[in-house]
Amino acid sequence: MVADSNSEIAWHRAQLKKHREALKALEVSRFTIGEMADARKPGEMQKAVAELKRKIAQSERCIAAYERQTRRPLTTDLQTLANVSWGSWNARTNGGHR
Repeated sequence: MVADSNSEIAWHRAQLKKHREALKALEVSRFTIGEMADARKPGEMQKAVAELKRKIAQSERCIAAYERQTRRPLTTDLQTLANVSWGSWNARTNGGHR
């Protein structure tokens, strides 16, 4: 993975990794230990899972929006290149963020 020059996006990528690992750990423990054996109150596990999924989705949306603004098209066929708005893309800027 390439390092991000935008610190906000780098933070979202780090959070995304952290939240995915936490979600995986919760779901693994839920199935190996069992929800009833967990010391948490009933429903707390579902709330934690829902909150992690919400945070993951939020970070994914921020990263996707950033990549749509800053990345050039990967294909080189004439039809795709003809449909790209090149006026809004500038290699020397960081998507308008500094």
